[in-house]
Amino acid sequence: MQHGSPYGIHRVIEPHGVLPQGAWKIDNTMEICDNEILINVSALNIDAASFTQIKKEAGGDLGKIEATIRSIVAQRGKHHNPVTGSGGMLIGSVAQIGPILAGKIDLKVGDKIATLVSLSLTPLRIDAVQAIHVDRDQVEIAGQAILFETGLYAKLPSDIPEKLALAILDVAGAPAQTARLVKPGDTVVVIGGGGKSGTLCVYEARKQAGPAGCVIGVSPFEKDCERMRKLGWVNHALQVDATNALAMMEAVSAVTGGRLADVVINCVNIQNTEMGSILATRDGGKIYFFSMATSFTAAALGAEGVGKDVEMIVGNGYAKGHAELSLNLLRESATLRQLFEELYV
Repeated sequence: MQHGSPYGIHRVIEPHGVLPQGAWKIDNTMEICDNEILINVSALNIDAASFTQIKKEAGGDLGKIEATIRSIVAQRGKHHNPVTGSGGMLIGSVAQIGPILAGKIDLKVGDKIATLVSLSLTPLRIDAVQAIHVDRDQVEIAGQAILFETGLYAKLPSDIPEKLALAILDVAGAPAQTARLVKPGDTVVVIGGGGKSGTLCVYEARKQAGPAGCVIGVSPFEKDCERMRKLGWVNHALQVDATNALAMMEAVSAVTGGRLADVVINCVNIQNTEMGSILATRDGGKIYFFSMATSFTAAALGAEGVGKDVEMIVGNGYAKGHAELSLNLLRESATLRQLFEELYV
């Protein structure tokens, strides 16, 4: 049994000298090295930006969606959407643990886990696609995957259904980063506040901002705005298309007396919302781009172009303790849990 790089560099086929995430193609042979973990995969949670692009390209046809997903994995050895550059994550059970890792980690064969690293760097083999859930970006499969020595994972909890845990853990970084960024009394705008990650961020922002704070949810869809109002965690639900930067600025300005937002959390899965986020933020404020549809070139040059001195944060999907924090949101709020069970179970 060979010894592999802790970062999986030994799996890179092309180009040489890069890590697995940045590689065009990696080796998805399912014979593990002595410091890798083999997983029997049961479901993929495709990144929202990636799944939206795949659905659009396939015209919603399930056969074409399956063919696209299979083609990506066959070409690249991983699910790394060449258009969006994003992946997703998976759940499955531990099939084999390399001898170097055995005893050093809190896993045993048969444990059910969710990977907390992107599919865009995870060696993956799909043997069969069993179901595609277009309404929740999930694909049930039979297949296998490899987790590297440095790969993050979470054991699936016994008190939360697997599909629900998969949906939550896929976006766990968003509410965890919201908890870090939002302070008592802040005005917070959550763009995409009616979606999966957005709803979690709205809830967490409400907790952190407190009664003196103001939480504003944004969505172009009336049904999302109505749901945000009914849930009761937002002070304002604005029906605005975030790709219209001036409309965003005017709507947020109107409900904040011209002050704009201290913190903007961008959770949308479409392009061209960078300027809407920037113009909705006060000078000296912060923007967290959780969306993988973000162009960081457009964000950086756009802020410069309008003279906005704002701190812009790349949407790192990992924050220490993010898995437990996000799952605990479901445990502490019966309303939040009921909503997500209706959507994802």
